[in-house]
Amino acid sequence: MASTTSTAIASAARTGGGLLARTGTRPQGTQDRPGYTRFALPVILVVAAVLFTWDIQHSAYHAFYAETARSMTESWKAFLFGAFDPGSSITIDKLPGFLWPQALSARIFGFHPWALTLPQVVEGLLSVVLLHRAVRRWAGENAALLAAGAFALTPAIAGLFRTAVEDPAFTLLVILAADATLRAAREARVRPLLAAGVWVGLSFQAKMLEAWAVLPALGLLYLISAPTALRRRLAHLVVAGAMCLAVSASWVLLVTATPAKDRPYIDGTTNNSAVSQVVGYNFLNRFSSIHIDARKTGSVAVSTMAGTAPATPSGHSRPTAALWVKMFGPSLASQVGWLYPAAALAAVCGLVWRRGRPRTDPLRAGFVLWGVWLATYFLVFSAGSIGGHTYYMGVVAVPLAALFGAGMVQFWRAWRRGGRARAWALPAAVAGTVAWSSFVSVQFPSFLPWLTPAAITLGVGALALLALSRKGAGGARRRMALLGLGAALAAMLLPSAAWASTVLNPTYGHSGMGSTGPVAVRRHTAPQRTAPHHPPAHGAPDAGKAAKPSDGASLDDRQRRLLAYTRAHQDGADYVFATTSWRTASAYILAAGAKVLPMGGFTGTVPTPTEAAFRQLVATGRLRYVLLGGPATTQGRAIAPWVRAHCPRVPDRTAQLYRCSPSSAGR
Repeated sequence: MASTTSTAIASAARTGGGLLARTGTRPQGTQDRPGYTRFALPVILVVAAVLFTWDIQHSAYHAFYAETARSMTESWKAFLFGAFDPGSSITIDKLPGFLWPQALSARIFGFHPWALTLPQVVEGLLSVVLLHRAVRRWAGENAALLAAGAFALTPAIAGLFRTAVEDPAFTLLVILAADATLRAAREARVRPLLAAGVWVGLSFQAKMLEAWAVLPALGLLYLISAPTALRRRLAHLVVAGAMCLAVSASWVLLVTATPAKDRPYIDGTTNNSAVSQVVGYNFLNRFSSIHIDARKTGSVAVSTMAGTAPATPSGHSRPTAALWVKMFGPSLASQVGWLYPAAALAAVCGLVWRRGRPRTDPLRAGFVLWGVWLATYFLVFSAGSIGGHTYYMGVVAVPLAALFGAGMVQFWRAWRRGGRARAWALPAAVAGTVAWSSFVSVQFPSFLPWLTPAAITLGVGALALLALSRKGAGGARRRMALLGLGAALAAMLLPSAAWASTVLNPTYGHSGMGSTGPVAVRRHTAPQRTAPHHPPAHGAPDAGKAAKPSDGASLDDRQRRLLAYTRAHQDGADYVFATTSWRTASAYILAAGAKVLPMGGFTGTVPTPTEAAFRQLVATGRLRYVLLGGPATTQGRAIAPWVRAHCPRVPDRTAQLYRCSPSSAGR
């Protein structure tokens, strides 16, 4: 891949597809592109497909999400509202948009772990193609190929698109938004800008307010570069913003307009409000480390999984320096940050070297887009809590790959032109990236011990070849420079590719958190506690939602007998039985799609069902059996004493199964 791309960059001047092509030119048609483009992108897609699908038949269920997907296959009401249980008593603690493709896949192929993973694979391949298209529209074919290759070989991306979580859909949709905005900015067209608003609105259904963090980058791109008057630019942005808001708020408005008795309770809240779930539980809760308290918004007070110890409150502690440098720590840098130096240098040079150009210069505007995107999410993830959720990094990998692709084309052309003003950038990018990669790699001394020496050797060789290319005849110099460029690309991409390839190893391939390498093992074997919250839209509540083994949907003999007994004696009740925690209900939902009533939501502190509502279920015959025990929840502790006092225990059963009759509720 490196040699192919080096040849591609070298030919940019001849083909017109280079980064510094004349402002305002359109991307080439297929017939005008160099021959290597016919196979370069397909090769990248094949590599991506292998990384995303390898061992997919042994995919794991992602706890809490998989149960919801199963419930969504049982009824269209559960599908629409994202109900955790088939009886639609409570929702998942997120907006359900990211689960809709999974539920549809399970309806088509049957409920299997691989059927839930398959939509993420498709989303990943589409992301590679669309990132290539967006970067080609902005910076030319060669930059696009480099960006697509770097993106596919990012460890966090290799792990992300084989994991049944929210971020694959989110990443795809924000790439679509960037592509549409680039198209709109080139000719000041409002229709693609409206499309960008739709894409961001749909991404809101996957990641809620985190999706809006991309808006400053998209808006600034259009504002500074669209070739029309300022008044029209502002008007276009207002209209597109309204479209984004309407699509973003669509599900929340639907839930708000639906009477509470006709829909599930909204998890994560104390007031049954979708607005509280989005704003309080899934946004403000993520920033407790900087003195933000979400309880007044209707959010539950804790974000840890039911049955686990609450996270240590941090709302009254001062943010530490470590909070703001976590993106450079080994656990995240090893997953997404191998190309930090090259991307940062590309952003700076792209802006500085293009100064003095017309306001509408699309190349400079593109550097603004990707640079602001990267800086915004860096700040968001630094201030918010990430925990073990490596899959959050997909949205960071997008601008890193784009900047790397365009930057390397930029640096190569500056090197070929010679002179001291700009030629230094290529060797600086190579040296800086290899040095940083070596630093990250040595943080894991027992993992791939050959990686650091190999990257340094390639980097030194690349610099030597580039230096030698300054001497000799024209043909020899060109060949030497091309060899140096190929070695440079190999040196920079090797560490990332090596870590990404660990998903081919069963030891690292199914972490459930999108991690690769030893980070995946560390996360997979750590005690299942809730990690601290994460930034806008998802985080702490996810902690504990690690992947379940592939046999996580099977019931043991005791569970099968209990389910068979309660079904045989259900007597027309809506629910087979109630449990005091979703964790107890989980196996029955996964294995059989059973209508089990959970209590307390994901955290175990959500006030549903209330004692009065529970007694009403019993009094009306909608609930006859209650299974006590399991992880402690607030509602379980409140309801269990009444059950023990008024409902006889079913004899000859090891489980704490109680039978409640309508007459019990009247006592």
